[in-house]
Amino acid sequence: MGLQIAPLGRANEKPATRKISWSTKPTGVETFFGDDEIIVSKTDLTGRITYTNRTFMRIAGYSDTDLIGAPHSIIGHPDMPRGVFKLLWDTIAEGSEIFAYVVNMARNGDHYRVFAHVTPSFDESGAILGYHSNRRTPDRCALDGTIIPLYRVLLAEGSRHEDRKVGIARSHAMLSELLEEKGVGYDELIFSL
Repeated sequence: MGLQIAPLGRANEKPATRKISWSTKPTGVETFFGDDEIIVSKTDLTGRITYTNRTFMRIAGYSDTDLIGAPHSIIGHPDMPRGVFKLLWDTIAEGSEIFAYVVNMARNGDHYRVFAHVTPSFDESGAILGYHSNRRTPDRCALDGTIIPLYRVLLAEGSRHEDRKVGIARSHAMLSELLEEKGVGYDELIFSL
Protein backbone atom coordinates (compact mmCIF):
# COMPACT_ATOMS: atom_id res chain seq x y z
CA MET A 1 0.00 0.00 0.00
CA GLY A 2 2.76 2.56 -0.08
CA LEU A 3 3.67 4.81 2.78
CA GLN A 4 2.08 4.46 6.22
CA ILE A 5 2.23 7.54 8.47
CA ALA A 6 0.87 7.92 11.97
CA PRO A 7 -1.49 10.93 12.21
CA LEU A 8 -0.27 14.33 13.39
CA GLY A 9 -1.38 15.96 16.63
CA ARG A 10 -3.51 19.08 16.89
CA ALA A 11 -2.93 21.94 14.46
CA ASN A 12 -1.33 24.21 17.07
CA GLU A 13 1.10 21.56 18.33
CA LYS A 14 4.66 21.18 17.14
CA PRO A 15 4.83 18.47 14.43
CA ALA A 16 5.29 15.10 16.06
CA THR A 17 7.98 12.67 15.07
CA ARG A 18 6.15 10.08 13.05
CA LYS A 19 7.03 6.52 12.25
CA ILE A 20 7.12 5.96 8.53
CA SER A 21 7.20 2.66 6.72
CA TRP A 22 8.38 2.68 3.13
CA SER A 23 6.99 0.05 0.86
CA THR A 24 6.75 2.10 -2.33
CA LYS A 25 8.87 0.62 -5.08
CA PRO A 26 10.32 2.65 -7.96
CA THR A 27 8.24 2.36 -11.14
CA GLY A 28 11.02 3.48 -13.48
CA VAL A 29 8.68 6.17 -14.82
CA GLU A 30 10.07 9.70 -14.83
CA THR A 31 7.69 12.59 -14.28
CA PHE A 32 8.41 16.21 -15.08
CA PHE A 33 7.41 19.65 -13.91
CA GLY A 34 7.45 22.97 -15.74
CA ASP A 35 10.50 25.17 -16.21
CA ASP A 36 8.51 28.00 -14.61
CA GLU A 37 7.69 25.96 -11.48
CA ILE A 38 9.70 25.86 -8.26
CA ILE A 39 9.43 23.11 -5.67
CA VAL A 40 9.90 24.58 -2.18
CA SER A 41 10.30 22.99 1.23
CA LYS A 42 11.65 23.90 4.62
CA THR A 43 12.87 21.57 7.36
CA ASP A 44 13.98 21.77 10.95
CA LEU A 45 17.56 20.92 11.94
CA THR A 46 16.84 17.18 11.87
CA GLY A 47 15.39 17.24 8.35
CA ARG A 48 11.72 17.04 9.37
CA ILE A 49 9.50 18.99 6.99
CA THR A 50 8.00 22.20 8.36
CA TYR A 51 6.70 23.72 5.08
CA THR A 52 5.96 22.65 1.51
CA ASN A 53 4.47 24.53 -1.40
CA ARG A 54 1.69 23.23 -3.66
CA THR A 55 4.12 22.33 -6.43
CA PHE A 56 6.02 20.03 -4.05
CA MET A 57 2.78 18.34 -2.96
CA ARG A 58 1.55 17.90 -6.54
CA ILE A 59 4.80 16.50 -7.94
CA ALA A 60 5.50 14.25 -4.94
CA GLY A 61 1.87 13.13 -4.62
CA TYR A 62 1.48 13.90 -0.92
CA SER A 63 -0.78 16.23 1.02
CA ASP A 64 0.52 18.76 3.53
CA THR A 65 -0.81 16.48 6.28
CA ASP A 66 1.37 13.66 4.93
CA LEU A 67 4.44 15.87 4.71
CA ILE A 68 4.49 18.23 7.71
CA GLY A 69 6.54 16.54 10.43
CA ALA A 70 7.76 13.76 8.14
CA PRO A 71 11.46 13.38 7.36
CA HIS A 72 12.44 14.97 4.03
CA SER A 73 13.73 11.52 3.08
CA ILE A 74 10.07 10.60 2.52
CA ILE A 75 10.80 11.46 -1.13
CA GLY A 76 14.14 9.64 -1.19
CA HIS A 77 14.84 7.51 -4.25
CA PRO A 78 17.10 4.45 -4.02
CA ASP A 79 19.05 5.68 -7.08
CA MET A 80 20.28 8.76 -5.21
CA PRO A 81 23.81 8.16 -3.84
CA ARG A 82 23.91 8.66 -0.08
CA GLY A 83 27.44 10.03 -0.37
CA VAL A 84 26.03 13.05 -2.23
CA PHE A 85 23.50 13.56 0.58
CA LYS A 86 26.33 13.39 3.09
CA LEU A 87 28.09 16.19 1.20
CA LEU A 88 24.85 18.18 1.10
CA TRP A 89 24.13 17.79 4.83
CA ASP A 90 27.75 18.47 5.83
CA THR A 91 27.73 21.65 3.74
CA ILE A 92 24.49 23.11 5.07
CA ALA A 93 25.25 22.10 8.66
CA GLU A 94 28.41 24.23 8.37
CA GLY A 95 26.21 27.19 7.40
CA SER A 96 26.93 27.17 3.66
CA GLU A 97 24.58 26.81 0.73
CA ILE A 98 24.83 24.05 -1.88
CA PHE A 99 23.50 23.37 -5.36
CA ALA A 100 22.94 19.72 -6.26
CA TYR A 101 21.24 17.45 -8.73
CA VAL A 102 18.84 15.12 -6.91
CA VAL A 103 16.53 12.30 -7.94
CA ASN A 104 13.39 12.01 -5.81
CA MET A 105 10.56 9.51 -5.67
CA ALA A 106 6.88 10.41 -5.66
CA ARG A 107 4.37 8.57 -3.53
CA ASN A 108 3.36 6.35 -6.47
CA GLY A 109 6.97 5.27 -7.15
CA ASP A 110 7.58 7.53 -10.16
CA HIS A 111 10.78 9.57 -10.01
CA TYR A 112 11.51 13.19 -10.75
CA ARG A 113 14.86 14.93 -11.06
CA VAL A 114 15.59 18.37 -9.69
CA PHE A 115 18.32 20.98 -9.52
CA ALA A 116 18.26 21.90 -5.84
CA HIS A 117 19.51 24.98 -4.05
CA VAL A 118 19.63 24.23 -0.32
CA THR A 119 20.43 26.89 2.25
CA PRO A 120 20.44 27.13 6.02
CA SER A 121 17.94 29.50 7.65
CA PHE A 122 19.41 31.66 10.42
CA ASP A 123 18.00 33.49 13.42
CA GLU A 124 19.01 37.05 14.39
CA SER A 125 22.10 35.80 16.25
CA GLY A 126 23.35 33.74 13.30
CA ALA A 127 22.34 30.33 14.67
CA ILE A 128 20.94 27.86 12.15
CA LEU A 129 17.19 27.31 12.66
CA GLY A 130 16.57 24.90 9.81
CA TYR A 131 16.97 24.53 6.05
CA HIS A 132 15.24 25.87 2.96
CA SER A 133 15.31 24.22 -0.45
CA ASN A 134 14.19 25.50 -3.85
CA ARG A 135 14.19 22.96 -6.69
CA ARG A 136 13.98 23.75 -10.38
CA THR A 137 13.98 21.66 -13.52
CA PRO A 138 17.46 20.25 -14.13
CA ASP A 139 19.63 20.68 -17.21
CA ARG A 140 18.94 17.51 -19.21
CA CYS A 141 22.33 17.54 -20.97
CA ALA A 142 24.15 17.79 -17.62
CA LEU A 143 22.03 14.95 -16.24
CA ASP A 144 22.49 12.59 -19.17
CA GLY A 145 26.12 13.45 -19.89
CA THR A 146 27.58 13.64 -16.37
CA ILE A 147 25.26 13.40 -13.37
CA ILE A 148 23.41 10.14 -14.07
CA PRO A 149 26.61 8.24 -14.97
CA LEU A 150 28.46 9.72 -11.96
CA TYR A 151 25.61 8.88 -9.60
CA ARG A 152 25.53 5.29 -10.92
CA VAL A 153 29.22 4.88 -10.05
CA LEU A 154 28.76 6.45 -6.60
CA LEU A 155 25.67 4.32 -5.95
CA ALA A 156 27.50 1.14 -6.97
CA GLU A 157 30.37 2.00 -4.62
CA GLY A 158 27.99 2.66 -1.75
CA SER A 159 26.06 -0.56 -2.42
CA ARG A 160 29.20 -2.74 -2.44
CA HIS A 161 29.46 -2.51 1.33
CA GLU A 162 27.22 -4.48 3.69
CA ASP A 163 27.55 -1.84 6.39
CA ARG A 164 25.44 1.12 5.25
CA LYS A 165 27.63 3.67 7.06
CA VAL A 166 30.74 2.30 5.37
CA GLY A 167 28.95 2.52 2.01
CA ILE A 168 28.03 6.14 2.60
CA ALA A 169 31.59 6.97 3.66
CA ARG A 170 33.10 5.23 0.62
CA SER A 171 30.68 6.89 -1.81
CA HIS A 172 31.40 10.28 -0.22
CA ALA A 173 35.16 9.62 -0.33
CA MET A 174 34.93 8.66 -4.01
CA LEU A 175 33.10 11.92 -4.77
CA SER A 176 35.63 13.92 -2.74
CA GLU A 177 38.55 12.25 -4.57
CA LEU A 178 36.97 13.07 -7.93
CA LEU A 179 36.51 16.71 -6.96
CA GLU A 180 40.07 16.93 -5.65
CA GLU A 181 41.38 15.34 -8.85
CA LYS A 182 39.53 17.97 -10.91
CA GLY A 183 40.57 20.75 -8.51
CA VAL A 184 37.01 21.98 -7.99
CA GLY A 185 34.32 22.03 -5.34
CA TYR A 186 30.99 20.31 -5.90
CA ASP A 187 29.20 23.55 -6.80
CA GLU A 188 31.96 24.43 -9.29
CA LEU A 189 31.58 21.02 -10.93
CA ILE A 190 27.79 21.39 -11.11
CA PHE A 191 27.96 24.87 -12.67
CA SER A 192 30.64 23.82 -15.16
CA LEU A 193 28.32 21.28 -16.82
